[in-house]
Amino acid sequence: MMRLQPQPIRGPVLTAIAVLTAMLAGAGMQPVYANAARREKPPDARQQVERLEEQWRVAELAADTATMSRMLTDDYLGITVTGEVDTKAQQLRRVTDRRLKLTKIDLSDMKVKQIGGIAIVTSLAKVEGTIDGKPLNGNYRYTRIYHRLPSGQWKITSFEATREHHHRQHLDEAEAGRG
Repeated sequence: MMRLQPQPIRGPVLTAIAVLTAMLAGAGMQPVYANAARREKPPDARQQVERLEEQWRVAELAADTATMSRMLTDDYLGITVTGEVDTKAQQLRRVTDRRLKLTKIDLSDMKVKQIGGIAIVTSLAKVEGTIDGKPLNGNYRYTRIYHRLPSGQWKITSFEATREHHHRQHLDEAEAGRG
């Protein structure tokens, strides 16, 4: 009767087991690392709000009240360039009725300040169009306030626009000329 004696594991067999183990471990880990490398960093609040500002600008120019409605909170309040206070329904009606028709909105000097779930946007808008049939042309400083909902979605909750005047610039220039 022949008896098998245990043999010590030789170098090539040990190497093969090590390589196989490493390959299996690597194959299991590779998708995790590959996916992590392919995943893009989610945009920060500032980028999200800047994109929303552009989305709002495009919607306003196109009189796209469906998009505008989705972007406004139900309790939205806005103060128009004429000083009127508009609810969400009033804002959308002004656009639907074409009482407010904007043909150009160029934004500059945009700043976004985030405080918790609130983002405050200030910007300069060069605007052309009509309001109640009268020309609406000029530079307006505005503040738009976004609220981040528990779902993570940002919505506009408040807005105010003021026509830019250069009184302060003239005063500063006059004071500089005296000094």
